[in-house]
Amino acid sequence: MFTGIITDIGTVLALEQRGDLQARIATGYDVAGIDIGASIACDGVCLTVVALGGAPQGWFAVEISAETVACTNLAGWRVGRRINLERALRVGDELGGHIVSGHVDGVAQVLALHPEGDSLRLRLRAPEALARFIAPKGSVALNGTSLTVNEVDGCAFGVNLIAHTRQVTTWGGVAAGDRINLEVDTMARYVARLRDCG
Repeated sequence: MFTGIITDIGTVLALEQRGDLQARIATGYDVAGIDIGASIACDGVCLTVVALGGAPQGWFAVEISAETVACTNLAGWRVGRRINLERALRVGDELGGHIVSGHVDGVAQVLALHPEGDSLRLRLRAPEALARFIAPKGSVALNGTSLTVNEVDGCAFGVNLIAHTRQVTTWGGVAAGDRINLEVDTMARYVARLRDCG
């Protein structure tokens, strides 16, 4: 489990297709404190660490299944890409965002962005099957970042990015047309399931 509070920006060092896609990611984390088998959210996707190197600050490697590539924006990863990172939640950690599983539901697309004060307002389009889980003032995870939904209009929805968020995540480089990993709020999924079964 994660909180959607980004704690590092990694860089893709290498990508190799060997059965599954393998990625090596540079990190500012002290890799001596990461175990093989640990979960790290990479642009919101929960991935398992399979190798480590370069302690104290170095890199970790992950294996990415074809299913994960198909359901996320990871097919667009290239060497040099910067990605949002978050270590798994530990008992006693502050829950500053919302509960995020790291199981991406689909890919949203940035439709437009414009400055609003010191913030940047984004309008995105969700896949039609996921739009019903997005509500005004609800939570979404976009590329692993916990954000509050401002408004919803059909499949389109809006969020604001404050200056701090843009500085400590990859959101400082967002552009119209970008494909964004979307995880809807877990509670919204269960409420919808109960309603559908009731």
